Amino acid sequence: MSDQPLHFFIAGIMQGSMRDLTLHDQSYRVELCRRLQEYFPQCRVYDPFANHSNSVTYDDQKGRETFLKHNKMCGTQIDVLIAFAPEASMGTAIEMWEAYKNGAVVISISPLRLNWAIKFLSDVICEDLAEFFGVLQNGTIQKLLDDSKNRRNKPFD
Repeated sequence: MSDQPLHFFIAGIMQGSMRDLTLHDQSYRVELCRRLQEYFPQCRVYDPFANHSNSVTYDDQKGRETFLKHNKMCGTQIDVLIAFAPEASMGTAIEMWEAYKNGAVVISISPLRLNWAIKFLSDVICEDLAEFFGVLQNGTIQKLLDDSKNRRNKPFD
């Protein structure tokens, strides 16, 4: 990319299909952020949970604003979206779509390889965090970033 720092967005299941105000375990986010900053020291990582850990208690107005802001970020402000989806997540799928249609690299960490959002919007699918950390270490992500220069800012077809 250019001299600008890379911008990563950590998308991932939060509430998922829960029918109450509970959340899935969010501990994956800390390690993802740490590893990204290890391999891309100048990067900026946006973790929605770090800024909105109590989002399940937001009123409708604040929730809508937050949801739409994050989707807009994925469409206009990031280079790479990391989607952690051990289960289906509608919010993550929308963030993936916004990133994909705007030319960002989309990397999914998910066993759901046959799920169409995972299958068709991802540049790389990793089964779990261990596989993702291997892809990070072996340079695959840097290669994807280098290759993605040609597709950024092209209109969606």
